[in-house]
Amino acid sequence: MSCRVLRAAQAFWRPSNQMGVLNCDLAKQLGAETLGARLWRLKPGEASTRHRHRATTELYVVLEGTGRVRTPAELLTLAPLDAVLVEPSTVRQLFNDTEADQLWLIAGAPHEPANTLAMSPEELAWIYPDGPKALPVELGARGT
Repeated sequence: MSCRVLRAAQAFWRPSNQMGVLNCDLAKQLGAETLGARLWRLKPGEASTRHRHRATTELYVVLEGTGRVRTPAELLTLAPLDAVLVEPSTVRQLFNDTEADQLWLIAGAPHEPANTLAMSPEELAWIYPDGPKALPVELGARGT
């Protein structure tokens, strides 16, 4: 098949394993094998995991709301349709310290399977340097 369509009404959304953020695994639902892609909806006060990847470069695009991204080098504030590209080993975290929902499109390649239930403690510690549930200081965390 040269193309596949996922209609919005048929898309499956679920809370993420670590932070409970509502997300839709577009790549999986469309059968992509070389690309990861998700939609993430962060409600006020929510954050994604503070994480990094071994090989995946990720593109983050704000579709709705004011996006906030923290990397070790900077804190970014993004308007709708702004985008940021993050290299694999760079620690990053999306969070919502605003009063409105944020909707993000996140695409990454090459695709890395991320079954946290099958990972060793050492691998989990590398991916999540502050643990899988660390919040940014903007949401009230201390020391992250």
